[in-house]
Amino acid sequence: MLNKYARAFFTRVLTPFAALLLRRGVSPDTVTLIGTAGVVAGALVFYPRGEFFWGTICITVFVFSDLVDGNMARQAGVSSRWGAFLDSTLDRVADGAIFGGFALWYAGTGDNDIMCAVAIFCLASGQVVSYTKARGESIGLPVAVNGLVERAERLVITLVLGGLAGFHRTFGVPAIQILLPIALWIVAAGSLVTLWQRMVTVRRESAEADAARAEAEAGAPGAAS
Repeated sequence: MLNKYARAFFTRVLTPFAALLLRRGVSPDTVTLIGTAGVVAGALVFYPRGEFFWGTICITVFVFSDLVDGNMARQAGVSSRWGAFLDSTLDRVADGAIFGGFALWYAGTGDNDIMCAVAIFCLASGQVVSYTKARGESIGLPVAVNGLVERAERLVITLVLGGLAGFHRTFGVPAIQILLPIALWIVAAGSLVTLWQRMVTVRRESAEADAARAEAEAGAPGAAS
């Protein structure tokens, strides 16, 4: 849901900036690469040290590249399969860095094995949720369901609550440090539900497709001979 409405809003807002980059000779792929590098750096430099607030600020600045590059490609009329592939692939890299950064914090200074495991689960489940849709579509199924928690929801929940939790270390507000574990548990549970929704949908669509094919083969000329 957030992916549908928020993306449309920010696309309109960022259109002038995308046009400016094109006039400066910047390519959409360059924006994709720089944006991913910024997110990875912000996550792996700040999060393992417990600097959640500044890490989130850094990541938020660069995460908007995911909207800018596509906008640039459409304006320039250069949308391509390669661009879509690169964008989707590097999204997985960025997501892995974010949750990997949290896992490193809990494995080290944060000293919480349970939350480290939850962060790793968030990392893995997010990758699998994306894979189920891509794999279903690759075998010819529509996968007509988004699910409870898509990438946009995962990022908003994690970055907003994680950033607020950063006030604990940055501005001395200890009461809200609990927001990061809450965010990770929500994302973990939501990703699990989304994975189940997509698997159920793919199972149903594959059964319908197999039944339709069998019916078509049975009704084909010469099928009864």
